Amino acid sequence: MPQPPAKYINPFTDYGFKKLFGEEPNKDLLLDFLNELLKEEQGKITTLKYIKNEQLGSTDLDRRAIFDLYCENEAGEKFIVELQKSKQRFFKDRALYYSTFPIREQAPKNDWDFQLSAVYLIAILDFVFDEDKDKPNKYRYDVKLTDIETCKVFYDKLTFVYLEMPKFTKTVEQLESRFEKWLYVLRNLPKIQEIPESLQEEIFTKLFEIAAIAKFSREELRSYENSLKYYRDLKNSMDTARDEGKAEGLTEGIEIGLKRAVIGFLKQGASDKMVLQATGLTPEQLEQLKQEI
Repeated sequence: MPQPPAKYINPFTDYGFKKLFGEEPNKDLLLDFLNELLKEEQGKITTLKYIKNEQLGSTDLDRRAIFDLYCENEAGEKFIVELQKSKQRFFKDRALYYSTFPIREQAPKNDWDFQLSAVYLIAILDFVFDEDKDKPNKYRYDVKLTDIETCKVFYDKLTFVYLEMPKFTKTVEQLESRFEKWLYVLRNLPKIQEIPESLQEEIFTKLFEIAAIAKFSREELRSYENSLKYYRDLKNSMDTARDEGKAEGLTEGIEIGLKRAVIGFLKQGASDKMVLQATGLTPEQLEQLKQEI
């Protein structure tokens, strides 16, 4: 039996994610999500302001960083929220690199006597890290700088939270907390046809109203459909690349599959930025592949 058309947007598309969490009128959605995510970590966040999400290096030769969302609370603490749609080989490296920008921008020049505000990087992942596949029930990872021997936190102002969304498989009847409700909505929003009673809270009622595709203008609908097409093409291309690589049984096979994915992206007119985000390649590796192609 064919699935009915989706009533609500897919939050794993660029357009859907920014629509829900990146617009000023909807900032209370992001505030509620972060409060549920981090309430045991640092208490209640009362205000948020968006910060320009493109970060430049110290010189023209340094690599830039473009965050999905970048914001600051009333205490000056910084929050980077990243949505990663496809598996990327070096995503943890990228997350660490991203965290250096809000750290560096706090440091006054020529003064080593200063205190930093906390930095949080939240990664919402539409994939599972290979090294985590043996833990199917652990979908949340909270990472800090700790002492190896004592396992105690050595420095508490740098926090990474990774959410491996494919592992969150609870049904609506199994949800036990507001945070789990958020994860359920993010994981299942395009599949929901009738809003469950347990999700008829004020914050989720607003989310469903914003996410309703039927209320989009013609321009909004066109933008969302383009974003959805890119999301589907991205997943299909990367899945095909990995399947072809595994079929070869060799590392070279994975590289062959990756090269085919890059060719597919370029033929569809994807920008270099999109290709880099999808594949985890460096700009230099992408240029080399372009020359080979």
